[in-house]
Amino acid sequence: MSAGKSNLIAGATGDWEVVIGLEVHAQISSEAKLFSGASTKFGAEPNTQVSLVDAAMPGMLPVINRECVKQAIRTGLALGAQINCYSVFDRKNYFYADLPQGYQISQFKQPIVGKGTITLDFLDGSTKEVGIERLHLEQDAGKSLHDQHPTMTYIDLNRSGVALMEIVSDPDMRSAEEAGAYLRKIRTIVRYIGSCDGNMEQGSMRADVNVSVRRPGEELGTRCEMKNINSIRFAQQAIEYEARRQIDILEDGGTIKQETRLYDSVLGETRTMRSKEEAHDYRYFPDPDLLPLEFEQSWVDELAAELPELPDDKKNRLMADLNLPSYDAGILVSEPEIATYYEVVAKGRDAKTAANWVITNLFAALNAQGKSITDSPVSPDQLGQLIDLITDDTISGRIAKDVFEVMIKTSDDPAKIVEEKGLKQITDTGAIEGMIDQIIADNPDQVTQYAGGENPKVIGWFVGQVMKASQGKANPGAVNKLLKEKLG
Repeated sequence: MSAGKSNLIAGATGDWEVVIGLEVHAQISSEAKLFSGASTKFGAEPNTQVSLVDAAMPGMLPVINRECVKQAIRTGLALGAQINCYSVFDRKNYFYADLPQGYQISQFKQPIVGKGTITLDFLDGSTKEVGIERLHLEQDAGKSLHDQHPTMTYIDLNRSGVALMEIVSDPDMRSAEEAGAYLRKIRTIVRYIGSCDGNMEQGSMRADVNVSVRRPGEELGTRCEMKNINSIRFAQQAIEYEARRQIDILEDGGTIKQETRLYDSVLGETRTMRSKEEAHDYRYFPDPDLLPLEFEQSWVDELAAELPELPDDKKNRLMADLNLPSYDAGILVSEPEIATYYEVVAKGRDAKTAANWVITNLFAALNAQGKSITDSPVSPDQLGQLIDLITDDTISGRIAKDVFEVMIKTSDDPAKIVEEKGLKQITDTGAIEGMIDQIIADNPDQVTQYAGGENPKVIGWFVGQVMKASQGKANPGAVNKLLKEKLG
């Protein structure tokens, strides 16, 4: 089922369709680089994690890192893709100041992972399948620092040789929304299996965005590529700007030049970097220092059997076993840490109530403090205990919200807060009756309105008065029942 709305963009001369393909560069979770033993730890001093191989010293030969191969296979399996037991490393030749070899070791015609498919989920419950063309292994380049000196560029080679998985999509996306959903899904999958931390702010996941436009049903247009975008929001903004730019050019009678463009997030626009190279410009050829990469299918089968529950499978399980709506289940499986937290809260409790507390109350509190769920001051056990206090009528739902606010500030157990602040719910019908009798006696006009049928909603006012008199501690169910008996 495809997304249930038109993605066409209205132009001055008619409708246009935007065509989007994404190349995601995901840094593999490995302590060493792809072809050397140098560290990959983030945040080290410049040029302190550079081996002789990374610096391209004469006579230094690359040696493949088995862990990186393993993580590429696991990622391919999680993407539902074909795993190629025979693949070849190639040299991709180009010059960058921060590429010491003068070439990048990558894969071209024979990658480690072939075609696959992932399913995108949207808030309206619709889905869309996007094809994966390939996943290949390659080494990262270093980093050029242009803001360290007024006339010189500094080079940091710490990233040189870091293992990347380049995940290339088919041009199946038709809107910025779909591209955002794709990036979130890829990020969720690699984080679930631990093959990449998905931290876009630190550069361990980046995206090259290819955009073209065409009239609906026509051949593909000329594409432009925006390089190294490290934010899903920026990727969506870049797509929207670039699509409109191309439409404006075509409607003015111009043509689109195939080129690589830079997205400026400050100005919110794209601008030319260089003309787009074709594969032949890179003079690909098999790397003579590396044998073809070969492994047994039995190893692939072992890795497949060891994969954790994937996000789509977890979502389907939560919907089937706990009867959660698709929307709730989708939010709860969006991050592995959120799913783990929720399942502890929900164990043995009402699943929907647990979902509401996590999605509404907990998320709002964490957002206000700028914290992730891994830094939550309220543990899943504590949130479960709070729900238990509501379920057994120790406190009301309204009082629970007050208790939760204290839990967020203090990390105290809910039972301790309830005891210390005297918040236990009043379930003694005799005590509640006394309050009701007093309020009825003090408000004869409202009693008359209710009895005469003039204002049946006045019972809500009575409930409010009783809750006010009890400082919110009276059991709402008991209050409603007794009020109807006495007023009726």
